[in-house]
Amino acid sequence: MDAYDEGSRARQLPDGPDGSLPEGPASAGPTPDSTPSTDQESTDQESTDQESTDQESTDQESTDQESTDQESVPPQPASQAPTAQAPDALAPAPDAQASTADPPVPVPTPTFTGIASLPLRSQVVAALALAVVAVVACVHLGMVFLHVAPSNTVTKQHGRAIDDWIYPEFEQNWKLFAPNPLQQNIDVQVRAQVRGKDGGITETGWYDLSALDGAAIDGNLLPSHTQQNELRRAWDFYIGTHDNENRPVGLRGDLSQRYLRRIVLLRLDRQGAGDKGAVVESVQIRSRTTNVLPPKWSEEKVSDTPVLRELPWWTVPEEDVTDARTVASAG
Repeated sequence: MDAYDEGSRARQLPDGPDGSLPEGPASAGPTPDSTPSTDQESTDQESTDQESTDQESTDQESTDQESTDQESVPPQPASQAPTAQAPDALAPAPDAQASTADPPVPVPTPTFTGIASLPLRSQVVAALALAVVAVVACVHLGMVFLHVAPSNTVTKQHGRAIDDWIYPEFEQNWKLFAPNPLQQNIDVQVRAQVRGKDGGITETGWYDLSALDGAAIDGNLLPSHTQQNELRRAWDFYIGTHDNENRPVGLRGDLSQRYLRRIVLLRLDRQGAGDKGAVVESVQIRSRTTNVLPPKWSEEKVSDTPVLRELPWWTVPEEDVTDARTVASAG
């Protein structure tokens, strides 16, 4: 107040009649109390300067921090340098966030192989074919079992059907695996009655056909199937279709007799039975069976006397003679 009273710039304000300030435009001026003092201005100036200083310090710290961060980031190639973006672009969009996530694992498509890879119609055909093969295999196994099994009710009632299925392709011989395998030597022999050119009938001696086959096999590295098995299988075929009285059993008995007769006729023609131009009228076949002697260290006792089985004389039809000569000339 003293500054305002004593200063050259101090002015006096007239008092009103009652000592109050006059109303009117003059009252709009500042009052001595409302006029800011120099101290107040200094204080305000200092506050402003302090705030500016603090703001500058804060800005400087921010600048230093940015410089430090910038120095800590390794330099990137120009192709990978970040581009300036607007503030709104800094926040990734939902699609961008989804794209940065791991890609979904693809579900493997099942791969079908074999019958499943075929079309439906082909699958049906293949299934039917497999079913037919399975049924035929089961029937075949059943027939073979009944053929080798001991005599029973089924084989007695359906023996002919079983034989028709087995013979001749699927014939079974289990002698090799029997508890007492075959221990005999069987020789098939034949003799014939031959009519010569003069019309006379002569009888030949016994031809040991098995011994002739054995002689042809000895020393032969590659013996033929005919030399090894033809005569033996023909004799086994005959024995299996005839009883002990040489009577045929079933229709296959006559077939086995004819088959054996033609084989011996062919062998007689090879051996030149009778004179040149002679004709075989009838033949007789027999088997000579001899037991194989056991080794010296064995205590088993067997007979060494041969056992003969003679078949009746068979008249030779003209067609058999013709066929035998045809085969002999072709061979």
